Amino acid sequence: MSWDLVTSIPSNLGNTLPIDLYTAGTKKSRSYAGHVDIDSKVHRGNKNHLFYWFFESQTCSPHVSVADQQELISETPLIIWLNGGPGASSLLGLFLENGPFTISGDATGTISVNPASWNQEAHVVYWDQPIGTGYSYAESREYVHNEEDLSQMFWEGLQEFFKLHPEYAECPVYLCGESYAGKYVPAIALKIDEQNNRAAQKDVPIKLHGASVGNGWIKPELSLRVMIDYVYATGFIGGAQKKKLQESYAEFQKALHAGDMERATKLGNDLVVTTLAYGGNFDLYDVRRWDDLSMGALDSYLNSNDVKSALHVPWEVTWQSADNEGPVAEALVEDNMKDCSGLFAELLGKDYRLLFYTGNFDTACGYQSTEEILSDLNKWGDSTEDEHWFNAPRRIWTQAQGNPKGFVRQYRNLMQVSVPGSGHQVPAFQPQICREMIYNWIFKHPFPGYDPTAAAQGDSFSG
Repeated sequence: MSWDLVTSIPSNLGNTLPIDLYTAGTKKSRSYAGHVDIDSKVHRGNKNHLFYWFFESQTCSPHVSVADQQELISETPLIIWLNGGPGASSLLGLFLENGPFTISGDATGTISVNPASWNQEAHVVYWDQPIGTGYSYAESREYVHNEEDLSQMFWEGLQEFFKLHPEYAECPVYLCGESYAGKYVPAIALKIDEQNNRAAQKDVPIKLHGASVGNGWIKPELSLRVMIDYVYATGFIGGAQKKKLQESYAEFQKALHAGDMERATKLGNDLVVTTLAYGGNFDLYDVRRWDDLSMGALDSYLNSNDVKSALHVPWEVTWQSADNEGPVAEALVEDNMKDCSGLFAELLGKDYRLLFYTGNFDTACGYQSTEEILSDLNKWGDSTEDEHWFNAPRRIWTQAQGNPKGFVRQYRNLMQVSVPGSGHQVPAFQPQICREMIYNWIFKHPFPGYDPTAAAQGDSFSG
């Protein structure tokens, strides 16, 4: 087996009992974790190290050799998951959102199986990126400063992964992420497309089929304006406070339009802090709450030497995660407030399938921002097609009993889903619905429901 095979992980902080994944006596899942090593472009001779943790689909049997089920492995979709921040480890997504494991909120850090894991019908790999995020690190304390360098480094990391694991190189790839990954995802997808088209003989073509973004930080100028309106509409600020925020927003716009991105980032971040203060410091990511989702004992768990050994991480490497602060965010200060929505138009024009989904209680990157971005986007280079998208039925996605699961709109290779009862991290708030959504999109399964404007109840909608 490969050196990066994860045979077991500690079941809690005290490591009182291992959770066996692939040992001589127990074969529950093929999982791989470790670093890929990439040559630094800044400090010649040094290496950058990107961390990944891969889980094979549960549709593949760990009791059967790879060679004996290669066709099944190759036809199974491979989801790449990225958290945002910038600086947020994708292991937050693994343990708090859509991975095979969850961690308890108490001091014991007990690990449990997640019944809503996305790897039930797809391979999933979680990447800590850019360098300085999670377990990923640079020998020379190097950081990336723009999406071009970030996407190039990530593509090189994918090359190393697929060379190490060629059994997954033919899988259809879906690049998925949330929040600041609304910038990462399109940049990386276009880099994959670019490199596929110029592929050298030694390169591994990556079978990218589509990309998905949940509550994406895509067009900050729009998201900040919408934030002010949203917190006013929900009663967290009054009219006078709204006026002051709008004056601060005008100063932010002035810096942004002048191309002073560092000042625009500072003013934009200050605007968020002031808005929260006016509203009694509600949770930016879920207006119903006063505290963000708790990491519980995750920091202590991932920084324990037993866990690092299990994941092939050197003991001296510190797992770290941040949300728009710290050295990773500081290095991306020129990138933070840039509008990257045009990158999605390029992907649509190249016929990649795109999914945008949002939780409706997020004030940072919520539904209205995504709705307006998609309405304004020149999607297929044809205003008539844009009009078709605008007028496409917005269907109510129903279940046999209970409230609707969501609201779905699709035209050509673009799909949008709004998920009620959810904040910023949709897989955490609506795990079963979100997993069904991602599978429906990937496998082109129907979203049972109806178009309320046509009262066409009982039919289905396929993505």
